[in-house]
Order: sequence, then structure tokens, then C-alpha cells
Amino acid sequence: MKNKKIKYELGQGNCVFGTMLTNSVSPRWAGHFANIGLDYVVIDTEHSPFNRSEVANLINSFNLGNVCPIVRIPIPSPHYATMHLDAGAGGILAPYCETKEETEEIIGAVKWKPLKGKLLSDIIKQNKFPSKESKTYLENLNSENICIIGIESVPAINNLENILSVEGIDAIFVGPNDLSVSLGIPNEYENKLYEDALDEIINKCQPKNIPVMIHHQSTDLTSKWIKRGSVFVLYTSDKRASQNGFLDEFSIIKNTATNIGKYQSQAKNIEEEIV
Repeated sequence: MKNKKIKYELGQGNCVFGTMLTNSVSPRWAGHFANIGLDYVVIDTEHSPFNRSEVANLINSFNLGNVCPIVRIPIPSPHYATMHLDAGAGGILAPYCETKEETEEIIGAVKWKPLKGKLLSDIIKQNKFPSKESKTYLENLNSENICIIGIESVPAINNLENILSVEGIDAIFVGPNDLSVSLGIPNEYENKLYEDALDEIINKCQPKNIPVMIHHQSTDLTSKWIKRGSVFVLYTSDKRASQNGFLDEFSIIKNTATNIGKYQSQAKNIEEEIV
């Protein structure tokens, strides 16, 4: 499966590439992303109105297309994590985690499902399993699941070493908008305060061989942070990429029409022309 290759490449320190799915419910996107060489896609259920059936259909299509479907759940809740893993998701991205306890709950759901309650707590806190057979079964069942923890606030960064002490984290996710707002500098991605925060996250993750995923929207910022250590590359979204593509290409053909006198861009209001 694609999950195994993603884990292998990240373990070697190599980049893997994906994008965010925010608007498109059609399963036909799976073939499109496979054709352009993406390793994974993050299906965003935190900020987008996907319903459970739509997500399940997308997951199935991406699995068939050999692109790993990772679901960003609405809140760091084990209920949402197991729900989408049961539908076939290859991984879970839990947003806005700030405590070790939140992280343990997500890790438990992703790495040790279907156990719950006290038995799951015994595994997380004491490495105590119901039996050797249960441990082997659970490890084999969940071995390829990818667990990504969202670090998107100043309190999360301040608590990061404690969070990283939890075994089973496959990657750390940074949401630039949330983090910059938390820092008091909304969307100032060239601000030294923001850059220092990202450097701190990367520097704390690298000794533990935990890759960092930063969701930037420009090729310049994405490339910049690849050079500075971000290898789990999450770039733009289906909405933004299609919008930018249409804007760029229609700009070219509108310029052609303008140059031969067949189009007057923003010249006059059409209604005024008609009157």
C-alpha cells in the first residue's frame, strides 16, 4: 500500500508530496491526483462540509488509485479518528492538539483500535496488553496507519516536548494561519517570529525522526521550508490550485483577445455599454 511507501520514504529523510481536498466530492479526483504523481491527499473535514458517506467514497477511490487518503478530523477526538479508519483511511490528521493527553487519545485510536477505555489506557500508559496474542493482532492490524498531530498554537509549541514523548506519532502538522494568529501576527509568514516558531518545531522533531508537515499555499514558501527541514510536503488545495490554474490560463487568452481588440478588460460596466 501507499502508506508503507510513505513511511519508508519519510524514514529515509526523503520528501513525500500531497495536497488538501476541500471542495471536490467526486471520486474521480483520485485518478487525477494519481496521474500527477501525488503520494497522498488530506481530506479536510475540519473546515469543509463533507459528510460521512462522501468521505468514505473518496477514501475508497483514492485507495484504488494508489494515493493514500489521510483525513483531517474536525477536532482531536478518537471517535472521529476510528470512524474514518474504519472507512479505510490510511491516516488521520488531528488538528490543534495542545496536550499530551489529547495526543495519547489520538495515538490510541489510530495505533491500537478497536481497543477503548481502561484496556487502551493500560497500553498507552503502561505498555500493558491483554495478551501477547492481542498485542500481535493489534500491531498487525494498525501497522500501516499514519498518525499526524497538529501543532497550531503557542501553548502547543510550549508543550511540544511533552507531546513528542508519546510513542506512535508519525508526523507533526503545522497550520500556518492558526499558528500565525496565535503568535499575534496573522498570515505574516515572512515574520521572524513565525519563522522562529517553525524552526523550533522542526528542531524539536528532527532528533526523534518525526517529520514535519507545513501547509503553505505558495511554491516559494513550500520550497523554502523544504530546504529548512519540512519533508512531509503538503501544498495548497484542490480549490486554490484550480482557481490559480484558471486565472493564469484565462489571463493568457484574455490578453490575446485584448491585443486584437476583441476584449476590453475592466474597461466599462457592461450595463452602461448596453444603455
